[in-house]
Amino acid sequence: MSAMKRRHLLQMLAAAPLLSAPTVLRAQENWPQRPIRLLLAYAPGGGTDNVARVLAARLQALLGQPVVVENKPGAGGNLATEAVAGAKPDGYTLLMGNQGPMTVNQSLFPNMRVDPLAALDPVALVADAPLVAVAGPGTKARNLKDLLEEARKLDGQLSYASASNGSASHLAAALMFQMAGIEAQHLPFRGAGPALNDVVAGHIPFMVTTLPSVAGLIQGELVRPLAVTGHARIAALPDVPTVAEAALPDYNASAWYGILAPKGTPEPIRAKLATAIADSLTTPDVEKRLQEEGAVPSRMGGEAFGKFMGAERTRWAKLVSDAKIVVD
Repeated sequence: MSAMKRRHLLQMLAAAPLLSAPTVLRAQENWPQRPIRLLLAYAPGGGTDNVARVLAARLQALLGQPVVVENKPGAGGNLATEAVAGAKPDGYTLLMGNQGPMTVNQSLFPNMRVDPLAALDPVALVADAPLVAVAGPGTKARNLKDLLEEARKLDGQLSYASASNGSASHLAAALMFQMAGIEAQHLPFRGAGPALNDVVAGHIPFMVTTLPSVAGLIQGELVRPLAVTGHARIAALPDVPTVAEAALPDYNASAWYGILAPKGTPEPIRAKLATAIADSLTTPDVEKRLQEEGAVPSRMGGEAFGKFMGAERTRWAKLVSDAKIVVD
């Protein structure tokens, strides 16, 4: 190669970043220009799926591009996390993350291939969804304090159901008994429905579960709501106290939902998405659906959301260790 050709090639290589920078900036400013995928770790029909779909519909209206919800269950939620973590960080692949896959699984799956807090950029916390502690005919307890006292007298023989090992249902109840200094027997099921069947039948006295899974049973007076697990009462059950009000002043637990993107997603895209999420949460249809899920809209942005997940991971890791919780 002649000296002139080498010099020309070097000049072209040196200019390439300068030539591409405006193109990259325009791509970020004009985002989105094609459909966005929103992955979640659960099958259709559950609370996370319902929240994802109503949010996706509103984001589509605000962003002007389809937002397609993709259900990718499996491996305790880790499959969806891995798929988004490995995607191109261009704003077109997002994750609806929640408590388990984002902050609990690191303690339950020691060989996880992806650390979500390191491999994903938090965009915004969408909503906080307290759970409901309910009792069936297997106990005479009319309130949470009565149930905890009954459990104390039974000295480790009182049982409680959950949707599965390591689920929000399991962890919220385990935290409750741990804070009360009471031993109880955990009986995991494959889903909230089968677990509630045994509570309604009186075979198991108690469980903590999501509002949608138990709302009909409460209305039919087949189970009694004892408390909600969040820091405030919920609109759907205004007369039901929080666990903190009823028995354990420092207690708080919930199933939350947030949007995350692959690590390295440009800040302008994350900012535009966060603004669209915040705007979505003020619309009546989104507020109504969240209320039906027992959820409360959040105003937490990316930085605060990241810190929140870090704190959640620390506290649930301690509970998993202390309670010797293992997955199936």
